[in-house]
Amino acid sequence: MPTNEINSGQGVTGKIIVVFFGMTASGKSTLGKAWADFCRATYYNTDRVRKELAGLQAVAKRPDGVGQGIYTSAFTEKTYEAMLAHARQDFSREVKTVVLDGSYSRRVDRDRVRSAALGLCARCVFIFCTCSENEVRRRLKLRARDPEAVSDGRWEIYLHQRQTFERPDTGLEDDCLWLNTEQAVAAMLQWLAAQPCLQG
Repeated sequence: MPTNEINSGQGVTGKIIVVFFGMTASGKSTLGKAWADFCRATYYNTDRVRKELAGLQAVAKRPDGVGQGIYTSAFTEKTYEAMLAHARQDFSREVKTVVLDGSYSRRVDRDRVRSAALGLCARCVFIFCTCSENEVRRRLKLRARDPEAVSDGRWEIYLHQRQTFERPDTGLEDDCLWLNTEQAVAAMLQWLAAQPCLQG
């Protein structure tokens, strides 16, 4: 389970943005969607939003190289801003919980979410999803055979992220929980539901 206990936001009610993030095949999308369903929250996935912005079908395969095509830094920033725009619109309609799902590999990208949440008078909690390298391999093999898979994450993407991903600093990012996703989804949902920072 997580290696640190979150302190910020405990006991505060109201709007909340919950961000499930991590490297490719870390389980963030499976868990993020499950949590959104559990909370009856709105849910946005960067893979889907990115392809919508590019005028592509969600399951369209885009084997672009690292930092190329629709995966340039500029397009990624555009995608993250679109995610926040969705959150702003939802909160304006009295939605209480918004779930964002993406790699958010740079601290600056996570800080933008924090700033947006502050401006919306909302709390913000990050769930850093992790798993073993063997599990990443297994999941990527399954994804490669799935015609309905939305993510374009591949082994070479994982290797790049392993070198460049800015893992959350437990001292500076105390709004972040660490979660190993190599367990049943039901068990993870139960654990998340018990966290004070995620309770209304």
